[in-house]
Amino acid sequence: MSAGRVAELEHEVAGLREQLAGSRRESDERRAQLERYAADLRDTYAQERKRAAELQASYIATARALSNAVEARDAYTGKHAERVAAYGLAVADAVGLTLTDEPEMELGFLLHDVGKVAIPDSILFKPEPLADHERALMVRHPVIGWEILRDVEFLGEARRVVRSHHERWDGDGYPDGLAGDDIPLSARVFAVADTLDALTTTRPYRTATSFSDARRVIEDEAGGQFDPDVVDAFTRVADARFAELRATVG
Repeated sequence: MSAGRVAELEHEVAGLREQLAGSRRESDERRAQLERYAADLRDTYAQERKRAAELQASYIATARALSNAVEARDAYTGKHAERVAAYGLAVADAVGLTLTDEPEMELGFLLHDVGKVAIPDSILFKPEPLADHERALMVRHPVIGWEILRDVEFLGEARRVVRSHHERWDGDGYPDGLAGDDIPLSARVFAVADTLDALTTTRPYRTATSFSDARRVIEDEAGGQFDPDVVDAFTRVADARFAELRATVG
């Protein structure tokens, strides 16, 4: 091979090496750029998650303040909504329903009785049985609560808990006479938690029962007042866990 041809080949090889080096530089630059993009996305995602968590916390704080304002009318129900929310979340977890599935669920638990702001004290705290017209107004409080909250978009499923928390599995509840699976699952969970707190809280007309006694009452109503599957999940939450939650809330 002539010296000229060798020189020509060496020149071609050098050119190819230069092209390869250029390609590697471009590849390294693209990789670095992608890494910067990925880092920016991670930072943005982290910031968004933080903002979402802060927003959710502010929603919970607002709902808790509103529920406390409703309960301030009755010294005997202090922190009822917070206890029911705590019990309800424990039962919901046993059911397999989480805040990831229904992030507004806790808000619904806290705000369930907001409609009672429209019920006169003379009816709300009447020690004797209610007259027919008084009961007709009392049983409207779930609808009144739903009407108060219906245009608050971020509450989502919470509004269904507010409207349906007095429905019964057997269809004998109110305000809509829903039965079985037509009742929102979160409202079915709430019904069990609400009854648990009602039975284990001292009221002017009766003393509190133990968690074990309340458990038996609730189990007896499986298929009647309560969803049997929710009651089954409820039985998997230990009395000690409910007692711990009560002690934490107060």
